[in-house]
Amino acid sequence: MIRIMTAEEPGSTTITVDGQLSGKTVEPVEASCIQALSRGKPVRLHLRDVAAIDEQGRTTLRHLAAKGVDLTADGVYSSYIVDGIQSGGASQRRWPQ
Repeated sequence: MIRIMTAEEPGSTTITVDGQLSGKTVEPVEASCIQALSRGKPVRLHLRDVAAIDEQGRTTLRHLAAKGVDLTADGVYSSYIVDGIQSGGASQRRWPQ
């Protein structure tokens, strides 16, 4: 399950995600970000209440960050994943089980 909310502002677009970033839910998040980027404004992807991110989700986040999407997150787990992607290192590690 996933909820994607888009807030258009004069100088940027913020996409907020709640739920899981895994499996079939990854594609709509990526599509929302790509569509927002096509408008030519900065895009921020905010993982607000994301409980799970699988390898496909991590790969997509790395891909979006490389395209210029600013990643932010709430919560320990999501923040750990985002920080790792932004630093280029920890995102390769698995979250402790």
